Amino acid sequence: MTTVAEKLTRSEELMSMEARYGAHNYHPLPVVLAKGEGVFVWMWTGKKYYDFLAAYSAVNQGHCHPEIISALVQQASVLTLTSRAFYNDSLGEYESSSRIFWLR
Repeated sequence: MTTVAEKLTRSEELMSMEARYGAHNYHPLPVVLAKGEGVFVWMWTGKKYYDFLAAYSAVNQGHCHPEIISALVQQASVLTLTSRAFYNDSLGEYESSSRIFWLR
């Protein structure tokens, strides 16, 4: 069984690794998340939280929504990601349709 002190030490280690090797564009809260489902996220220690930040509205539909996961897997099996150094056959069409949506 993992002690509270061991959990804190591992959390500090994980946060330190991100601080050392990651981009410094945010100052994260001292919570190390491991999974999410719906409106909830869990720390790697098992502690459950409501995700009130929702990745600043990027996941306001909830974590691991089955329809979104299905669409993601379907698209990833065709083309996972293109660099912005290239054009692709979907982005312009998406941008055009989303512009119409937001200008209503």
